[in-house]
Amino acid sequence: MFDAHVHIIDPRFPLIENEGYLPDPYTIADYKRRMSRFDIDGGAVVSGSFQGTDQTWLRAALAELGEGWVGVTNLSVDASDEEIVSLDRAGVRALRFNLKRAGGDIVGLTMAALRAYELVGWHVELYIDGSMLGSLEPVITKLPKLSIDHMGMSDDCLPYLLNLVDRGAMVKASGFGRVAMNVPMALRKIHAVNPDALMFGSDLPGTRAGRPFLDNDIRTIADAVGNDLHRVLEDNARAFYRLPAKQRPIEDPTPTLPLFGPESPTLRLRRTELPKPPAGDTIPFPVIEP
Repeated sequence: MFDAHVHIIDPRFPLIENEGYLPDPYTIADYKRRMSRFDIDGGAVVSGSFQGTDQTWLRAALAELGEGWVGVTNLSVDASDEEIVSLDRAGVRALRFNLKRAGGDIVGLTMAALRAYELVGWHVELYIDGSMLGSLEPVITKLPKLSIDHMGMSDDCLPYLLNLVDRGAMVKASGFGRVAMNVPMALRKIHAVNPDALMFGSDLPGTRAGRPFLDNDIRTIADAVGNDLHRVLEDNARAFYRLPAKQRPIEDPTPTLPLFGPESPTLRLRRTELPKPPAGDTIPFPVIEP
């Protein structure tokens, strides 16, 4: 399973109060304990508004998590090309526009995003109230690759979100406890438009959400996408974050039974066990005249 939306809040690094809020610590060890019942072999660590544009905590988290993990960063519009390349080498793969909590210079962010895409192929992840999606069309159309956090947050944005999906945007199947929408219906509609669009994210620890991730959220996704569950839980995100595809053994649902062996439908007889004709009753081959 690939968890495409995780927040790590490491108390070793400073935080910035946002709207009077500071989150409690949530370390890598906390995350691993919470998700121990799942086979997590990679994910995306996402920068929160309370972490500003500091990159030290993200570099440390990616170094500790290791192979299969990538970062999504809040990037200063003044970041140099050298810093972007260095972050890419550390495992960062995307730039986040946090317009719900952090705001910022949208023009400057867009220019930085285009520069990062040209340099290292980063995409943009957009955290925004769905009601603003339509007004951002002039910006969105300039972005070569885009992902929308938490399914756009509300049912009001769903028609516009589906239009973006039809044009290639990805969508995080995450934050079910913070959205104002019919989650199963939204999942089904997004999946129907593009089965490659949805990416599972736990959104742990769920700061400021109505509720954090529940194990049963996986069942909600499974009911919506059916046999494409592997795509949503892993394959789509791996492809989007430019990671190697997960190799799985393919099992034949109706394998051919072996000719001989314990499952053989017929018994194998040794030559000595074959019935012999009575003595003297052997019929010779006819002589063929030249």
